[in-house]
Amino acid sequence: PVRAFFVSELESGATVFYNIYCRYTAALRCFSGEKENCNNIYGGRKMSYFEEVKKNFGFGCMRLPMKDGEVDHEEFSRMVDYFIDAGFNYFDTARGYLGGKSEKALRKCLVDRYPREKYILTDKLTASFFKTEADVRPFFESQLEICGVDYFDFYLMHAQNHDNFVKFKECRAYEQALEFKKEGKIHHFGISFHDTADVPADTILTEYPQVEFVQIQLNYVDFDDSAVQSRRCYEVCRKHGKPVIVMEPVKGGNLVKLPDEAKKILDDLHGGSPASYAIRFAAGFDGIFMVLSGMSNMAQMEDNILSMRDFKPL
Repeated sequence: PVRAFFVSELESGATVFYNIYCRYTAALRCFSGEKENCNNIYGGRKMSYFEEVKKNFGFGCMRLPMKDGEVDHEEFSRMVDYFIDAGFNYFDTARGYLGGKSEKALRKCLVDRYPREKYILTDKLTASFFKTEADVRPFFESQLEICGVDYFDFYLMHAQNHDNFVKFKECRAYEQALEFKKEGKIHHFGISFHDTADVPADTILTEYPQVEFVQIQLNYVDFDDSAVQSRRCYEVCRKHGKPVIVMEPVKGGNLVKLPDEAKKILDDLHGGSPASYAIRFAAGFDGIFMVLSGMSNMAQMEDNILSMRDFKPL
């Protein structure tokens, strides 16, 4: 699939023409006076959906450096410093990541070491951590306490699919999250989506237009996959005018360790590592304001920063 995708793209020039089209239509929107921020347009993708977010690459804290079964705080602190020094500021976590160790490590290695305005912190409400409507607020407050912050910049209804959405509705999770936002404890409210595009995604965004952004799985292998439906989920988000965060741009590392034949195609292009191609593919679409990568060592961090510090679409 990797070889077929890149060969077809190179032969047809589709990516080049798509980006030219996006730049053209974005420029038309700017000059026609549409009410949107038209600064920093890369490949037609508006970079300033949320002004406090620097650049379009985020540190996903699901896979952190580990040592003897615990987060290696020294190495993680080095990675946090490198990330911030490179001009990035978006950090993503959840209670379930690393069995609860991710939130605690972020407090020690980020929150306790930097002033609040230096970073964007995102957390999530996950179905397995509440059973009733009354459980939601105490859980949310515990996340604030563990992370050592008074508010989350972004907060997501996590892993939304048909069954989870039913539970979230029964427990008024969306309504409670919107209350947290009114209280100033959430600045931006969104969802992460883990299902097919047809019913759940469209239903959620129709029933809850207050959702400000959507996080979806998108990479070049899953783009037209019938089970993941990355393209269709992306199209639903754009239909509703929602900016998009991408998770799994390298498909859990599978697009880093490519078959030799596929890797040779990328190597012959002399344009970066396999991971950089995957991340730039995901970052280049209209409406995608953030791509997350779960980095577990400094080498991965350095490689990703190299391609995303001054992002250029494929």
